[in-house]
Amino acid sequence: MTTKCTHLDQIELLQPGSHVCQECVEMGDHWVHLRMCLVCGHVACCDSSKNKHATKHFHTTGHPLMRSIERGEQWGWCYVDETMLAF
Repeated sequence: MTTKCTHLDQIELLQPGSHVCQECVEMGDHWVHLRMCLVCGHVACCDSSKNKHATKHFHTTGHPLMRSIERGEQWGWCYVDETMLAF
């Protein structure tokens, strides 16, 4: 595990356009917490949710950075460097 993210130059978006996991909505399912891709703004469910759409988004797109959009949480994650981001 590295201690520094080498992908911060890829951050494009910091504010979510929605507060739902659209994939879960379309499946008629629910989520535990929401995460937002910092590259394209895609909002998806966390790994504590059974569908893990945020991680699936990373594997599909290669977008390495996400952040929590839960109230009171100010952290993110780099999937590639496996390191936390502080906001």
